[in-house]
Amino acid sequence: MSRCIKDLIQNMNLVIGCSVGCAYCYARNNARRFHITDDFSVPEFFEGKLRMMDKPRPQNFLLTGMSDLSGWQPAWREKVFEKIRMNPQHQFLFLTKRPDLLSFSTDLDNAWFGVTVTGKGDLWRIDALRAQVQAKHYHVTFEPLFDDPGRVNLSGMDWIVVGTMTGPQSRKVHTDPAWARSLTEQAHQGGIPVFYKEDLVPIMGEEQMIQELPKAFNDVLEEQNAWNSRKSK
Repeated sequence: MSRCIKDLIQNMNLVIGCSVGCAYCYARNNARRFHITDDFSVPEFFEGKLRMMDKPRPQNFLLTGMSDLSGWQPAWREKVFEKIRMNPQHQFLFLTKRPDLLSFSTDLDNAWFGVTVTGKGDLWRIDALRAQVQAKHYHVTFEPLFDDPGRVNLSGMDWIVVGTMTGPQSRKVHTDPAWARSLTEQAHQGGIPVFYKEDLVPIMGEEQMIQELPKAFNDVLEEQNAWNSRKSK
């Protein structure tokens, strides 16, 4: 049975808002629906949420579920990085569509920096990520895929995620199984784990679902289980 990625990696929305303006943005729609911010195109930093990182129970966190790292002010980023360093029990993920707007270096062991790629025209983002962000861990999310990305230079990447369009637009746009299989083959040739998001089940079929996590993420999940077992005794 395939797993839902949100059960493995929780959202922690320290920043809400994004100026990239993707037509299919679910975060913008949710922000408007629930009146979370006055203007989603202007990112807001909710510094008080930093205390959520102090939870002793290990977790994998996505910190850009409702933002893009390129829209974070450097001062916000540094405060978050400082808190990450103080909480090595967790793993933290970041995503961006505009790595060309970033320029920083970090030696954090538990921070993962990635880009979103929706097709061949976005492959420049992977090169820009490597050039603009000096970090210990990189990843790529191929979602939603609008066309075949073809051959991809995945050198230096530690994980890839593959997904498809969800919501009303999924009737017109969806990931071709051949694209997912090609990405998987390329990643595995480099020893890179691959995770198919649960929305690929109707497209790929349950028997073809691949849901691999980096060792660091699996270690967190094992610690969670051990934590839960100790608590239940």
